Parts: sequence; structure tokens; C-alpha cells
Amino acid sequence: MKKYHITHHRIRNNWQMNRERRRNTRNRIYRYIYDSHTGVSKLQIAFALNYSLPTIHNNLSELRDAGLIAAGDLQKSTGGRPPIGYVIVPEAGYAIGIAVTASHLRFLLSDIQRNLLAYKRLDLDKITSCDIAAKIETELEIFISENKISPEKIIGVGITIPGIIDHEKALVIYSPTLKFKNLELSAISKNIRYPVYIENDATAAGFAEWSILTAEEKSRNLMFVYLLLENGIGGSVIFNGNSWLGDNHRSSEFGHMCIHPDGLICNCGKRGCLEAYCSAFRFTRDLGISIEEFFHELKTGNAKYSELWNDVLSNLALAIHNLRLTFDSEIILGGFVSDYMSEFLPILQQRVCELSPFEENTNFIKLAKFPRRAGMMGAAWHFVDEFLARI
Repeated sequence: MKKYHITHHRIRNNWQMNRERRRNTRNRIYRYIYDSHTGVSKLQIAFALNYSLPTIHNNLSELRDAGLIAAGDLQKSTGGRPPIGYVIVPEAGYAIGIAVTASHLRFLLSDIQRNLLAYKRLDLDKITSCDIAAKIETELEIFISENKISPEKIIGVGITIPGIIDHEKALVIYSPTLKFKNLELSAISKNIRYPVYIENDATAAGFAEWSILTAEEKSRNLMFVYLLLENGIGGSVIFNGNSWLGDNHRSSEFGHMCIHPDGLICNCGKRGCLEAYCSAFRFTRDLGISIEEFFHELKTGNAKYSELWNDVLSNLALAIHNLRLTFDSEIILGGFVSDYMSEFLPILQQRVCELSPFEENTNFIKLAKFPRRAGMMGAAWHFVDEFLARI
């Protein structure tokens, strides 16, 4: 009996190992096609991954039968019949990103190839912890219906919150702009019938920037600091695809670093925070105008606005200088304010350089590839990454 038990155990282990080996092979083939962005032939896959043609053929058949790949454009050929190029089926699954702010909800639709298919903004008078779940559920179903997406193809819904999130305790610990404290994550997601992932908006935005780096860029630049410039200011530190959260999940709350003791009052109730000096509210809400109006007037030479923007840049330079001293890494400026920063980047870089005892150039300061909606993308693409890992 003991011998039989040992043999049976070994057979089961071998079966599990073989199944996992086959799954890894299938996943590598799928990811190669996914990362190629254009049709690839069997020979190209076999050469790149060092698999036999029969192995390639069998796995391609499985992936095609599952609706994950399709025969794409014919490849160029030097003679004879041109080989088939295999491509990903982007509509095999869809992910949705939702951004929750104090004044609106935003919805974004992405397919599994990270193509952005739809966007919607819904303005709100306010949103409370009591009505947030019902409001999200109702508007989510409307958004899905409007875009004619089959619910069965939705792989998940990612939601961003401007606040400190503790996934272990499943709580929004604190959101100054939403006025939430110790709100259970289930209070946000309880009415949603799809898998849900809730993340800090700046952390999700940092993941979005990381996700579009090439393998070479990721190996060359394992770490960066992401600074989110919107109505609030947040951040994230991305290291090798992971977010450094700290002991209390608030390691990157850069908006609340004190840059002027006893200075301007912040949304958090304290004085002198970076957010009080550099958030969009300083030149939109406080002036009673839109961000587009502010930068239009700035270009016309409005002296009042120029003085204010000069102060914003000086305080932002101070924050960037401190972050560079702390992390010694690239610093990426994101959020919708960064969409207007291109022409001011040389000025900002020069001011950081003047503050630093070490830097001779400040090329480490970069603008985000996704200045807008990055948090929603990162939250939605959390499910794309999960989907790819399961193939």
C-alpha cells in the first residue's frame, strides 16, 4: 500500500509538472504574439522561442480555438506561398477603469491589447460614502450598455481613489478630497458584478507608465518616481513593476510633504503642503476659471497669472529637488497639469539644477506619456496583466 501511495504521488506530481510546462509554453507563445504587435509566422515564433514546429502548431491551434488569436495579414515572402501571420484578438476581453473624484466619475474602456475604446465623464454635485456604490453600479451598467459590450467579456473593473488604501485591511484609510476615512473597500464595490480592483490614483497611474515600457527600457530603468499633478497631488515609486508602499501604505503621499511651514492651508487641514502650492485648484478653483482659461491667459502675458505660475514652478522645483535627493531616480510628471508643461519644462529643469549641489543636467525630469487618464488605464490594465498571466 505504501509503495502504491508513493507511486501514485509521483505520477500526480509528474502530471502537474507536465501540465504547468505546457501552460508555460502556451503562455510564452501567446505573449510573443502579443508583444509583436504585427502578424508573426510559425517559423518566427519557433526561431525566437526555440520550440519545434509541431509544438508551435499545436499551441497555435489551442489559442485559435479559444478565440485568443487569429490569422492576420500574410507575411512577406521571398518566394512561394507567403506564410500566415498570427495576431492577437483584442476583443477577447475588455477591462474598465473608473476614476472617483469629489466632483465627477470617469469611465474608460480598454481591450486586452490596451487599446482605449471609449471614455465618459459624469459631473456630480458631490459623492458620499453612502451613495458611492449605487452610483458606480448604475453608471457602470449604462456605460457598458452604451458601448455594446457583452458582460461575459468583461475581465474586470479597476477603480481609482485619491487617498491612502490599505489592501490588507481592505480600507480607504483617508481621502482628503473625498472626505472618506476608514471606508471599507466593499462599500465601494459591493454592487458590482465583475471582479473589482481598487487602487490609489497615483499608484495606478505609475503602473500605466511602467506597463508601456519595452523590456529593454524596464531592464535599463528599474525604478522611477511618479508625481501626479491634478486637483490633488499624489505619487508613486515604481520599482521593477511593483509599488513601494511603505509600512503604512502612504510612502508616496508627496502632495503632503511640507515645503513651507505655517504656509498655505491644504485640503488635509495642515499648512504648507506641496498640494496647497502646486495643485490645479490653485489656478482654477481659487481663481474661478478652467485650466484651459488659465493657460490661455498665461500665454497672452497676463501679469497676475504669470506671477502665480512662476510661484507654482518654483515650489514644484523644490519638491522635485527633494525627491531626486531621496530616490536618485527618474521623476515622471503626470496628471492633466503635466499636459500643459511641455513649454515650461526647460525652466523647471533649470530651477531644479540651481537648487541641486550635484546635478549638472536635469534630464531625469520627464513628462508622462499618459498625461491624462493614466490612473484609469493602470487600474483597468491590472486585469489585462492578470488575463495575460492566466493564458
